[in-house]
Amino acid sequence: MFSPEKLAFIKSRRIAHLATADARGRPHVVPVCFAYLDGAFWIAIDEKPKTTTRLRRLRNIEENARVTLVFDRYDEDWTRLGYILVTGTAAVLTAGRESEPALAALRDRYAQYRSMMLEGRPLIRVKPERVTSWGDLR
Repeated sequence: MFSPEKLAFIKSRRIAHLATADARGRPHVVPVCFAYLDGAFWIAIDEKPKTTTRLRRLRNIEENARVTLVFDRYDEDWTRLGYILVTGTAAVLTAGRESEPALAALRDRYAQYRSMMLEGRPLIRVKPERVTSWGDLR
């Protein structure tokens, strides 16, 4: 689904933006850390101070599994602007064998996750269905 150029651009981004919508179509966008593994994007709900684990993004996915991830680059040199939109279906998973490789990939990518207890916390899996890109992806 991803050309080598698109995959390199995605992997070079430190964050993405996850767009969800509730059952009534009200949008919600948050920056997220991610890992790409076995054809899916994985997003942990980490231990940073949060008032609840019933986050809006999780509630939205339960109501409406259609999501979009945005990977972008801004540069003052506008010839370097670029983005990739990945639209797909998301699921909220809990700890299990399927999540172990994803958590390892997230910990490899983000040193901050190495000291966090991610097991037993919700994990978002996004299965890509459509990819759109624009601009300079080099």
